[in-house]
Amino acid sequence: MKKKYFFLVIIINSIIQISCTKTPSYSTAPPTPPPSNTEVTISMFNMQFLPDSKTVANGTVITWKNGDNYPHTVTSNDGFSFNSGTINGLGQFIYTATRAGTFKYHCTIHGMAMSGTLIVNP
Repeated sequence: MKKKYFFLVIIINSIIQISCTKTPSYSTAPPTPPPSNTEVTISMFNMQFLPDSKTVANGTVITWKNGDNYPHTVTSNDGFSFNSGTINGLGQFIYTATRAGTFKYHCTIHGMAMSGTLIVNP
């Protein structure tokens, strides 16, 4: 008789533990992580943009850093999307992407031999 009660207690205890276990609620989606590319850096070094092509999301802040001891510019080929003016040695230019598109750019001091592409996704 004692064995019956012992097993009955174990079974009831197991049922209580299972029914009291809190299950996670999936009624709401987990929070979306922030975009990983809200800020990017492009280097100017040895008369090159590194990387020479960069894809970013609209709203991304792009910083071009001049790693040379001589001036460069960051000038869009269309002449109006962005233009840094002269960036002296070890200076920088900060631009926020405000519209989607593909923007080819160059250094007006060194010509098209120093060029790059900025791709802005919506």
